[in-house]
Amino acid sequence: MIHQYKLGGLPIVLDTCSGSVHVVDDIAYDIIAMYEENDRETVLKAMEEKYGAREDVTPEELAECYDQIGELKEEGKLFSPDTFAPMAGELKRRSGYIVKALCLHVAHTCNLNCSYCFASQGKYHGERAVMSYEVGKQALDFLIANSGTRRNLEVDFFGGEPLMNFDVVKRLVAYARSVEKEHGKNFRFTLTTNGMLIDDDVIDFANKECHNVVLSLDGRKEVHDRYRVDYAGRGSWERIVPKFRKLVEARGGKNYYMRGTFTHANPDFLKDIEAMLDLGFTELSMEPVVCAENDPSALTKEDLPVLMEQYEKLAELMLCRRREGRPFTFYHYMIDLTGGPCIYKRISGCGAGTEYMAVTPWGDLYPCHQFVGDEKFRLGDIWNGVSNFAVREEFAACNVYAHEECRDCWARLYCSGGCAANAYHATGSVTGVYRYGCELFRKRIECAIMVEAARAMEQTDEDTDQ
Repeated sequence: MIHQYKLGGLPIVLDTCSGSVHVVDDIAYDIIAMYEENDRETVLKAMEEKYGAREDVTPEELAECYDQIGELKEEGKLFSPDTFAPMAGELKRRSGYIVKALCLHVAHTCNLNCSYCFASQGKYHGERAVMSYEVGKQALDFLIANSGTRRNLEVDFFGGEPLMNFDVVKRLVAYARSVEKEHGKNFRFTLTTNGMLIDDDVIDFANKECHNVVLSLDGRKEVHDRYRVDYAGRGSWERIVPKFRKLVEARGGKNYYMRGTFTHANPDFLKDIEAMLDLGFTELSMEPVVCAENDPSALTKEDLPVLMEQYEKLAELMLCRRREGRPFTFYHYMIDLTGGPCIYKRISGCGAGTEYMAVTPWGDLYPCHQFVGDEKFRLGDIWNGVSNFAVREEFAACNVYAHEECRDCWARLYCSGGCAANAYHATGSVTGVYRYGCELFRKRIECAIMVEAARAMEQTDEDTDQ
């Protein structure tokens, strides 16, 4: 399958199944569009009619271009067949359900009262609670015992607000460090926080022990304070931004993400990204809100054209700032055109419910944090392991080819079928398709590919000039 588009002044051709990306001229772009459905004579005649008046184009050059496209097809870089479908349902099962990551819900409570919170202000539709050290310790033991020969294990301290249970977080990390060598493991911890409780102790701990820190900031003060308020209704921007700046500075500006949420109130989210850049933050992410359709913050059909334009302008801003020596990272535009994820990840997806699980304060296991509290998705617990095999099998089968609508989508090997939670909340099935999210994802991938292609071309020019 071929996907063609023009963005940032570049005619881009993506070969879906090989992953090859071609930046071509207009003639090659047009020939590729006709190549599969027409014979050589018809294609060349059409090209002569369109480009024959140009002095720099000869029939011989058109024929050479056509033949070069044929060579790329023979090399498997254009029009490559999809050979992955037969293995799609088997890869997760063959792995033996090795668990590699846990999301530890150390606090089902929060000191903010964000109205768009998918977790019901941290309660996950249940009672407020915090995880005990004993439960957390058993969760880490469960991860070690079920991780097979895998060495690197991921643990995210999550909530609610995990810093409301900071003493247990510190004790759990100390325990993990005390046992990782004897088991041949290496724990990599992530802390996700709204920032309200950050102090010097938290900063020192995060810098010493956390592979990554995710900081919640929605950008502009007026946007952030619209939703991210405390229980007295006061905005949190003024209180958290100085703490975030201190933490990021202490980390040397690395190994963190400033994570924002855009809603119906701010589809012009590029202004929020620019606000975060003005504050000195350069590792950024802006995510679409996850909420019910009737929620006032829910994105609408009318927001979609605005969002598409914002993504394109964001790509332009990234290229501009790179040329100026002021680069920044945007999470959804991180793409590797020379390697990228292995085919296992491309067709199997995120691994929710099989490789990755969420643990409640009581030790219950769920496929991921967005399913916590929905009893029918409870997998089991950290003492007895997975007992709800039907749910595990449902998620094991949740690959890109399990979505009927994905089979003809050019972006399927980039999104790997998308988010199962978003699909479930939109359609009632983990193998459904959240169409709004698909639209946004495809635009993000087009922009990400364009940014990387432009960077590669500029780097080639720079190397040539040296």
